Amino acid sequence: MNLLRQAYLLLCKDLLLELRRRDSLLTMFFFGTLLLFVFHFAFDLPPDKIGELAPALLWLAFLFTGTLGLAQLFQAERDNHCLDALLLSPLDRGALFLAKTGFNFILMFLVELVVIPLFWILFNLPAWNLIPQLFLVTLLGTLGFCVLGTITAAITLRARGRELLLPLVLFPLMIPVILATIRCMETVLKTGGVADAMGWLRMLIGFDVIFITIGVLIFDSVIES
Repeated sequence: MNLLRQAYLLLCKDLLLELRRRDSLLTMFFFGTLLLFVFHFAFDLPPDKIGELAPALLWLAFLFTGTLGLAQLFQAERDNHCLDALLLSPLDRGALFLAKTGFNFILMFLVELVVIPLFWILFNLPAWNLIPQLFLVTLLGTLGFCVLGTITAAITLRARGRELLLPLVLFPLMIPVILATIRCMETVLKTGGVADAMGWLRMLIGFDVIFITIGVLIFDSVIES
């Protein structure tokens, strides 16, 4: 309970800072919508192919948008050596991991609330009733992205050219999450339900649980390396 309370307090701190500055959220929102318009004008997809390519295009937008948020994830702590002060405090490093993961997840969630309906409108996709199921799959994939992204952002925190190094390290690790999420979304669009995609869905849930546990256990070593 102490771990969760510390994580909650750190998360509230990050959210208050973001409400004051709005740097990360606005950057991610405008970049995500810009990518959608670029995809819309660049890909002249026939109606029978839109359903097959839509999940891949949507997740490509989420990957690039989320990477922008990860690049600024520890910006507040880097300023004025605040991270050193946090590490000197009797703070559970797992709480810092959970707080940063939760913060990035909330930002991604807010962006996805706008991007997914806009994507549906721009590409004239049918079956609006499937959006809640696809949104559930997207949230599970987003959680996996945020968990791995937080660990990767901490690993590259003190590296030179960390903005360039971050996606180079993160994207290969994200292949299982991306594959499972896209295949799950494709199945939902084809069959009209999530029941036939339970194998991919279990893979996503297992991935999230395993790497959240790993992140809590190893974040102490990662952030101080």
